[in-house]
Amino acid sequence: ISYVTIATTGNSKDFGDLLDATSFMPGGGNQTRGIWMGGEAPGAPGSSAVDTIQFVTIATAGNATDFGNMTAAINGPATGSSSTRMLAMGGSNPSSVATIDYIEIATTGNAQDFGDLTTAKSAGTGVSSNTRAVAIGGVGSPSLTNIMDFVTIATTGNATDFGDTVTPYEHTGSLSNSIR
Repeated sequence: ISYVTIATTGNSKDFGDLLDATSFMPGGGNQTRGIWMGGEAPGAPGSSAVDTIQFVTIATAGNATDFGNMTAAINGPATGSSSTRMLAMGGSNPSSVATIDYIEIATTGNAQDFGDLTTAKSAGTGVSSNTRAVAIGGVGSPSLTNIMDFVTIATTGNATDFGDTVTPYEHTGSLSNSIR
């Protein structure tokens, strides 16, 4: 795990280590905790999804700690979070899924079922405000998708169509603030 101090320029520094070498595991969290949900363990791509949830306390450098487990082993979900909840939306194991898991950030424990996306997809990206989380693009079945789904983070339930991206894509970075 590497970190930068946003208020100053410079190279990243070592924060600590994850529990295991894992890829395709997006992160999220709040002002206190950084959290990673699911991912892919080293091995044959697409066939070694994990159900691990791990976290760090952002103010204190150190190794990740076990938070709990997802409802199923998933790699490549889109994530979004408010100050209290984090969501993992979609993913694959090895086929794309529509499931949405959530955790309460302040308390460790296993994820719970939130609802489903409008369509199964993985390798998308997620953005969120304190109110909504949006799962954007990814790989549907069997091709790239431009579908965007949203949920209201405070209430569980299935996703609703948010609109479409201009172009279908996968494995992109994303960012948001409370407006865009």
